Amino acid sequence: MKIKWCGHATFLITTASGIKIVTDPYEPGGYDGALAYGKIPDLIDIALVSHDHPDHNFVQALEGNPQVVKGPGTHTVSGITFKGVPTYHDTTRGSERGENVIFCFTVDDVRLCHLGDLGHMLEAEAASEIGTVDVLMMPVGGFYTIDAAAATGVMNTLKPRLVIPMHFKTAKCGFPITTVDDFLLNKTGVKRLNTSEITLTRESLPSSTEIQVLTHAM
Repeated sequence: MKIKWCGHATFLITTASGIKIVTDPYEPGGYDGALAYGKIPDLIDIALVSHDHPDHNFVQALEGNPQVVKGPGTHTVSGITFKGVPTYHDTTRGSERGENVIFCFTVDDVRLCHLGDLGHMLEAEAASEIGTVDVLMMPVGGFYTIDAAAATGVMNTLKPRLVIPMHFKTAKCGFPITTVDDFLLNKTGVKRLNTSEITLTRESLPSSTEIQVLTHAM
């Protein structure tokens, strides 16, 4: 499979058979230009939406008439089963920013987990529902989501083989969130890649937790 970081919480995952999955599509130029990532040009088959905020649910800009997957529970599309695990967008059980859904799914024998806008440490029940994770796409910028310290705690709880940080400040994100540097501080197994896309197989996964920082594509 290929995993491309478009920007913010949006990844384009292309399976070996050519199915294209997008996570949490942002509104290009949204929030009066504060989110300056560009339009995704690919024809999308499936769009995952963790919650209904414009920087995570802008499916109307996607090409290809994708099938949209939202909400907790089990959803099967194009032979892929997506498990939605209910969580919250804040530390007060949704009273500030509402609910959030974590999506777990297996593609090409690799178990993926996208945390959406997780806003709190994982409770034991949610961690158990998520189960084994090979690739974890995790917010690290704080303010709207878990910050560097909480993200470290979530990573240590789930023990993924590979972590791809997301939802942090870049030149194209004007939100009051931090850069990825706070999360990377004192971490081992960190790779800053000069690319937006990686190719993964089950066999190519690192044997212990590795953090790979991608460059946004859009």
